Amino acid sequence: MIVTYTHPDGTVEQTSTNDLSAIESADVEEVMGGTAWRVIEDRLRGQDPTAMRAVLWAVRKRDDAALKFAQVDVPGWRRRLTCRIEREEIDEVLDNIVAEALAKSEDAAIDAILPHLRKLAHDKDDIAAALDALGKGHLVTAPEDSED
Repeated sequence: MIVTYTHPDGTVEQTSTNDLSAIESADVEEVMGGTAWRVIEDRLRGQDPTAMRAVLWAVRKRDDAALKFAQVDVPGWRRRLTCRIEREEIDEVLDNIVAEALAKSEDAAIDAILPHLRKLAHDKDDIAAALDALGKGHLVTAPEDSED
């Protein structure tokens, strides 16, 4: 997942949770009260500001080891802080849905999740690429969703 914070001056701070080390991920779990990483991922998908802030903190600590979680604030977080899924997460969701859909010989399950994936995708073209990779490229022509 990619956490993005657009500072008030317009500069963009962006990081992928895939780039966190195991220690950094454990630090995020710790500052979130011992929350398991799978729960943190769910909270990130839900745009939870504390989870997004914790990821930013872990990355910022690379340059300032003494930085405390309480010192990391994200003014205007509702407008400036987002978390979006990456291609590998899109592939994982679609793989799971396709396995279920193929068992039933239907595309309805994929169609149902596409608007959600389009909203969460960091790169909207990843949706079409993932569908093509699954042999479901015919589903790409769904109506355009509005930008968030």
